[in-house]
Amino acid sequence: MRPTVRNAAPVLAAAFACALPLVAAAQGNYPNRPIRVIVPFGTGSVTDVIARVTMPPLAEALGQTIIVDNRPGGGGNPGTDLGVKAVPDGYTLILSSASTLAVNGFLFSNMPYDMATAFSPITQINSVTNVLVVSPSLPVKSVPELIAHAKANPGKLNMSNAGSGFQSHLAGVLFTHMTGINVQHVPYKGGASLVAVIGNEAQVTIAPMPAVIGHVRAGKLRAIATGGEKRSGATPTLPTIIEAGVPGYVSTGWMGLMLPAGPSRAGPPKPLYERLRTAVVKVVDDPVTREQMERQGGEAMSSTPEAFLQLIREEYKRFQIAIGLAGLKVD
Repeated sequence: MRPTVRNAAPVLAAAFACALPLVAAAQGNYPNRPIRVIVPFGTGSVTDVIARVTMPPLAEALGQTIIVDNRPGGGGNPGTDLGVKAVPDGYTLILSSASTLAVNGFLFSNMPYDMATAFSPITQINSVTNVLVVSPSLPVKSVPELIAHAKANPGKLNMSNAGSGFQSHLAGVLFTHMTGINVQHVPYKGGASLVAVIGNEAQVTIAPMPAVIGHVRAGKLRAIATGGEKRSGATPTLPTIIEAGVPGYVSTGWMGLMLPAGPSRAGPPKPLYERLRTAVVKVVDDPVTREQMERQGGEAMSSTPEAFLQLIREEYKRFQIAIGLAGLKVD
């Protein structure tokens, strides 16, 4: 039977109803039963979209069914914590992001997991460029024009975001701080922040490429720059915000696969870990995966566990600055 990717319900209970075998006994013929990948955000989210791109070929590579288990809510904390508490036997993976690994520790007073020690990193799997977009009715077509317009109309522009503390909010706070402009940061719920700009209820926002690319191509939003250190392959003619005159500004999202480290923080047995990591890297580096990821506005990339940890540390520092500027605290 061909390996498949399935949603968690209703097959999850049946797949995991039997008692978990001891890790030592499981590693010899790993994987010999379905693997669960926890996505701590809802169906249709950017994280979920990337899971749907990468999990089918990973199921093929491992010869086993992979169940995508969406656990939305709480900024990604509850779903991530569920994965962290799982047995580190290679049968529960966590699709993590900047939110769950570098942002939430500053927003929540009582984190259910320790971002520094709870995980065994496998690899970064992608980078998602954020895009600075404006309402087509706004008379600006470049970053310098946006800055000039905002300075000529202080406090009159609304900059929407997907919610206080979300990446789009922090990206906007950094942008307004670094450019010295005065706008109103207005939180919405998820994708409603883009609807607000399309309807000119807000005039500008910064959002992930996969979320905006369709609207830009349809003429509903005007993209004026991207937040990466280099131009995106999906929009090669669009300058970066750095190129457009804001030195040092970087706003990208990223995702990576993690395993729970377990109570001892030792992670899974090395042979099992290497088998899984080899398969994941092969999938991420495959040209078909790369092409599918680019169509979604992202860039597939693998990394060593050490490089992935270094990325997390760097992002942690960057978001600490943004959250400090915004004066945010969720609880």
